[in-house]
Amino acid sequence: MRLDKYLKVSRLIKRRTVANEACDAGRVFLNGKAARASADVKEGDIIEIQFGGRTVKAEVLAVKETVRKEEAESMFRYL
Repeated sequence: MRLDKYLKVSRLIKRRTVANEACDAGRVFLNGKAARASADVKEGDIIEIQFGGRTVKAEVLAVKETVRKEEAESMFRYL
């Protein structure tokens, strides 16, 4: 699954366009490297997102095309 879509489906970032812009600005890292929106996300990957002065780090636990809002947090684990 594409990184921008995963960020939206897992609700780490609310909208796909915002996820895309964050990737383009170099604020999203996948396994320690700056990632493009088209990067492929797999289980076990580590995603790091810089929100202003705060950094969020999460491990991918599951990759699903669609998920209900209540179950979205089961797709990743904060580190």
